[in-house]
Amino acid sequence: MLAGLPLAVWMDVSNLSQAALKRQAQDMSSLITSIRSYYATNVVGRVLAAHAAGENTGTAVSHNYAHIPGAIPIPATLSLELGDVIKQQQANVTYRFVSDLPFKKRPSHDLDAFETASLAALRADPKRSLTEVSRSGFTNTFRLVTPVIMGQTCVACHNTHPESPKTDWKVGDVRGIQEVIIKQPFASNVFAFKYLLFYFLCVAGLGITLIAIQQHQAALIQGFNHELESANEFLASISLKISRYLSPQIYKSIFSGQKDVVIQTERKRLTIFFSDIKDFTATTERLQPEALTGMLNEYLTEMSAIALKHGGTLDKFIGDAVLVFFGDPETKGAAEDAKACLQMAIDMQWHLGELKAKWRRDGTEEPFVVRMGINTGYCNVGNFGSNDRMDYTIIGAEANLAARLQSIAEGGKIVISYETYALVKDIVDASPLPPITMKGIQREIIPYAVNGLLHSDDRTIRVLSEHFSGLDLHLDIGQLDPEERPRVRAALEEAMSAIEEKRQT
Repeated sequence: MLAGLPLAVWMDVSNLSQAALKRQAQDMSSLITSIRSYYATNVVGRVLAAHAAGENTGTAVSHNYAHIPGAIPIPATLSLELGDVIKQQQANVTYRFVSDLPFKKRPSHDLDAFETASLAALRADPKRSLTEVSRSGFTNTFRLVTPVIMGQTCVACHNTHPESPKTDWKVGDVRGIQEVIIKQPFASNVFAFKYLLFYFLCVAGLGITLIAIQQHQAALIQGFNHELESANEFLASISLKISRYLSPQIYKSIFSGQKDVVIQTERKRLTIFFSDIKDFTATTERLQPEALTGMLNEYLTEMSAIALKHGGTLDKFIGDAVLVFFGDPETKGAAEDAKACLQMAIDMQWHLGELKAKWRRDGTEEPFVVRMGINTGYCNVGNFGSNDRMDYTIIGAEANLAARLQSIAEGGKIVISYETYALVKDIVDASPLPPITMKGIQREIIPYAVNGLLHSDDRTIRVLSEHFSGLDLHLDIGQLDPEERPRVRAALEEAMSAIEEKRQT
């Protein structure tokens, strides 16, 4: 917009210059016409009238008056010589008095295309005037053409003059044209606006300065953006690495600002899951370290995925043990949390059966057998540790009870506390075990061994999981195809026969 402002001013100055030239040409043309008319009427007319009356024969009127003593010029000659005087005084102004019908023995006038066209147009309409504006470089040229109209004195002179090319002139006829040509250098008009030009220079300098500052700031911002992008990429990689050490729920709550990284705990009712591999020490002696590491990492990876699928918060891995709790940082209620935890444990046992079949195909004779314990109760949950190193975990006797329940479970079985059983009894078939006592808990603990999940309609066992050394059984009646039930029954009967034969021998 600032760059276009000088152009707008340039165009306005050009229009003003053309308007000024037009007024100047019109004023000059009108002035010369008035002078010629006055001279023709009050000087030449009176002299010719005196000649006609015989009163004065000493004053001659001629175009060649300079060679006749006492003679005066005719109006046309006066106009021509007046134009020469004007041109001498004003170098940029030209006055022409021309006609296509000059007197005999006088040089003819050279008319250009504009003058020829103007003469024809004025003879058709003497009341108008014609203009032409042209520009050459920085110079404007304005041309104004007006008609030379025959008056009474002019008609009398031309019709009787022996050198006149025409003797039937009438008053009002167009004898020729008079033209005022004014040239004016356009740059002189522009530089007349010195204060405005100075203002433009100041604005241009300010604009250039602002653009330079803006470009400098843009370069700085671009550099900052590159640094921020690099920092963001670095932080993203760091946060991705940190996320591997935290439960996704805890990671999300910390990085979203829901939880502060400060030593702070709160007491909540949680459902705690604890699992452990039975006879893990003996298993490590049978397996090569590389095979054991691969199997353990695969096992922990699959168990973690199942825990996250059911909404559990993965607390930690304690060697081969897994600690998961439900109810923090998000909870659906104590009953729903307990049911989700039980469903997770059943899915883990079922998926572990698939892993064991895979490991046997890979050459492992006795894969992992996992025991699981579940308890519901109040624990302290939050950040424990120091200002330099802290861990988001749970502490309390109820968490220790979950580990104890796992320890009394048979291989491949799930044992839950009465508190958990009371919350999930509508979906589970469980058998009570002998009561146990535990240090730090005054009440007597009644464990329940999970036999399977119940069908919601007929209260029959829907899911049955049994995992022993040499046996991996996971039976989900709800998902069993009716057409495949006879085959399943035959397989179970064959297995029972084999067991019975082995028992008798």
